[in-house]
Amino acid sequence: MTNQDNEMTLDPQELVETVERVESGLRIAMVGNYPDTDETRMLLTPEACGMLTSAGIKISMESGAGVDVSFSDETYAEYGVKIVTRDEALRAPIVLSYAPLRSKDIKKMQKGAALLCMMGSGLFEVSTIKALLSQHITTGCLDNMVSHNDVEVFANIIDEIDGRGAIMYAQEALSYLGGGKGVLLASVAGLNPCEVLLIGVGTEMIAAAKSAVAQGARVTLMDNDISALQEVKRECGHLVDAICIHPRVLYNKVKSADVIITGLTTRDFEFPKNLSAAMKENVYVLDLNETHPSISVPRTVAMAMSNVMVNFLSEMQLKESFMGMIATTPGVQCGIVTYNGKLVDKLIGSYLSMPSVDISVMLSGVAN
Repeated sequence: MTNQDNEMTLDPQELVETVERVESGLRIAMVGNYPDTDETRMLLTPEACGMLTSAGIKISMESGAGVDVSFSDETYAEYGVKIVTRDEALRAPIVLSYAPLRSKDIKKMQKGAALLCMMGSGLFEVSTIKALLSQHITTGCLDNMVSHNDVEVFANIIDEIDGRGAIMYAQEALSYLGGGKGVLLASVAGLNPCEVLLIGVGTEMIAAAKSAVAQGARVTLMDNDISALQEVKRECGHLVDAICIHPRVLYNKVKSADVIITGLTTRDFEFPKNLSAAMKENVYVLDLNETHPSISVPRTVAMAMSNVMVNFLSEMQLKESFMGMIATTPGVQCGIVTYNGKLVDKLIGSYLSMPSVDISVMLSGVAN
């Protein structure tokens, strides 16, 4: 008799209960954000939950989890969500959490359960990964997954909101109430608009550029790759100056900018420290590598993410389980961090000096 057979013999009731849950359809639970962090975002709105519960998916939620998105327990309950304690939610077969769970919560999950979250620093901690492996948790990071047409849908949503939110931050900071010099980004008759300098490319920066242009600012976007700048011109048109990073040009742009927002550039780039002396006295500076403005608009995040999550979970229901979805969907495989007790994310494995396995090898073994 194998070890697995011994486990089945010792605890037959738990096994039967698990089988019944799978046969009755998907059962998922949402947990709230940790109160000692600044995380506010959430993955599902009450209306989205209603669409899923009407399709036969059973949803439970930790009491008070919706407070950050200004939705009460009663509102979620009206759409078929069962309100439970955090410990009860953690025992669900599939747990949804915007940020990765901590090891103490992971240890409360069912063995062999699934965790769906966004990539976060918590997944680069040894204690977290060891807890996931010990519990045989299959962990999927939504923002690393790609759609059927190779689009990072979840990541793009957050990046766009962060980019637009950055301009919201900038306008607030420039205002009198925000402690600024009391100016608008936009121009009015007889006055020049504020100058916004964006350093970097990608969805965040393009969204920030479009938002700044829409508010009437004069916008320059700089990067160190010509093809990336050509893409910016295609996306933003003639209203955004797309310029290659050159020391003298960068100096002149920094000197005149009212707002400077930095992000990821195509090639490695470190903002020269000596340029700080050239900045205006009241310039607003924001680094999107360190700040996520989307935490200020969590309800917008929840509504935008819900549009994708409804389709995502509906497809999971058609494939009968998250494991079934992983096995048949290459784009989902891109976001898997741990799979059935094994670390399959090479980046995290390398960072933590822990061995990782190629998920395709594991899946081929299951198929055989």
